[in-house]
Amino acid sequence: MAVSSRAALIGSASFEGRCDPNSGVAACLRTHSYARFAQPKSVKGTLASHALSSSRIFKFPPNFLRQLSNKARRNCSNIGVAQVVAASWSNNSPPSPSAAAAAAATSVDAAAAASVPAASDAVALEGCVGNESLKVEEDLGDSRTSVFNSDGSVAIHAGERFGRGRVDDAITTPVVNTSAYFFKKTADLIDFKEKRAVSFEYGRYGNPTTIVAEEKISALEGAESTLIVASGMCASTMMFLALVPAGGHIVTTTDCYRKTRIFIETILPKMGITATTIDPADMNSLEVALKENKVSIFFTESPTNPFLRCVDIKLVSELCHQHGALVCIDGTFATALNQKALSLGADLVIHSATKYLAGHNDVIAGCVSGSLKLVSEIRNLHHVIGGTLNPNAAYLLIRGMKTLHLRVQQQNSSALRMAKLLEAHPKIKCVYYPGLPSHPEHNLAKRQMSGFGGVVSFEVDGDLTTTIKFIDSLKIPYIAPSFGGCESIIDQPAIMSYWDLNQTERLKYGIKDNLVRFSIGIEEFEDLKADILQGLEAI
Repeated sequence: MAVSSRAALIGSASFEGRCDPNSGVAACLRTHSYARFAQPKSVKGTLASHALSSSRIFKFPPNFLRQLSNKARRNCSNIGVAQVVAASWSNNSPPSPSAAAAAAATSVDAAAAASVPAASDAVALEGCVGNESLKVEEDLGDSRTSVFNSDGSVAIHAGERFGRGRVDDAITTPVVNTSAYFFKKTADLIDFKEKRAVSFEYGRYGNPTTIVAEEKISALEGAESTLIVASGMCASTMMFLALVPAGGHIVTTTDCYRKTRIFIETILPKMGITATTIDPADMNSLEVALKENKVSIFFTESPTNPFLRCVDIKLVSELCHQHGALVCIDGTFATALNQKALSLGADLVIHSATKYLAGHNDVIAGCVSGSLKLVSEIRNLHHVIGGTLNPNAAYLLIRGMKTLHLRVQQQNSSALRMAKLLEAHPKIKCVYYPGLPSHPEHNLAKRQMSGFGGVVSFEVDGDLTTTIKFIDSLKIPYIAPSFGGCESIIDQPAIMSYWDLNQTERLKYGIKDNLVRFSIGIEEFEDLKADILQGLEAI
């Protein structure tokens, strides 16, 4: 590390911080937010003592200098203090309290005027950018340093209470881990309450990190507003509770996520809400339900889980709107890249963001997007009920969406090739994938989807035991619930989702013992192909 002749010195060790090197160390320290608070006495004493000992060479910890890369020095405004403190620790030579007290006011600046030692005797920190790079919301000067007289208070408030560095020029969105937000004075709070000012208030009502994720999803869906909540089921249930009145009626489809069906069949009836269930392609039954009931919402997945049935979103929306009913599409399987439900006429689109949006099997989240009016109604209920997404999860969701298009392209391609491979294999009875001409809604899927998704469902030519043997023979996909992540996942719905029902009860929902749901990850297709083929050879 090169020596800088401009460096301000303490003893025989030199450093150059984010300040004018000619202003002296004490002045430099005062310019930074961390120095706005009373320094702990031990640190002050150490600084003063070592500043007087110009002949002493500081001994840094072995890895201290190695860690101070150019980038770290540019980004750490308090690196000069860190160097001095670390050096004092390594010297293991406690200063005299009385000497420190006597010299504290003058010694540091005096040390700045000392001559520069030889390169072998000192190490300088260079390359630090100027003060202007550290944006501070407000500069309250040294008048605040006397507010705190204890290390405990300094540890709590230093760098935060009276202004802090801004991070709005960071490339990545910061994680704002806070449960509440403060107002500088009561007048600001009143302005906020009376809607003359915009602010955050409480963590359940909004978070800066989460808002970035919401805006990103709104942009993908072409929506006015998006609400992110703690899970996909939270988004669905919140939507029903907010938009369907007591005694209302909904229409849904036979094929759907089981937990959604359970909520519709067991929870909503407690509020007098009834439901009509139709086949995804049965528009005649939809028209009858709309005429015979005051339908509040038509809700379905498209494609559906696990048979990947597709609903004609444009036609359904036209029919429902004629009768004053809303249309909500769960687009989790499709993703916002393969299908734009709102542009096709739907009023709301829901995602389990756990799946493709986050994409790494490390987040539980859900979202609902649509008009500002409808989403605001759901958001108001959300503020009461809760189900808030943790800002750390929101950060992971933001990170995941940045590679969404790359992942979905790979998964679309691999899934279509896998579906064709499986359909041609003699040990597979049938394949459910909207990209295949054999799928009942293939032509519809081609009209309203730009890609067919990364999930392929199929039936093995065998019984429960044979299918278990096939799945257990695979080496790459995990046996797990969920889908849409980087890693391939495979499961047997009869066991994973419906094992609490007997075989006859499972068949009511079309769930056969030999049904397999395969979520294609982003592995190389040839590797997945070889694994599937060897698994089929094992049965």
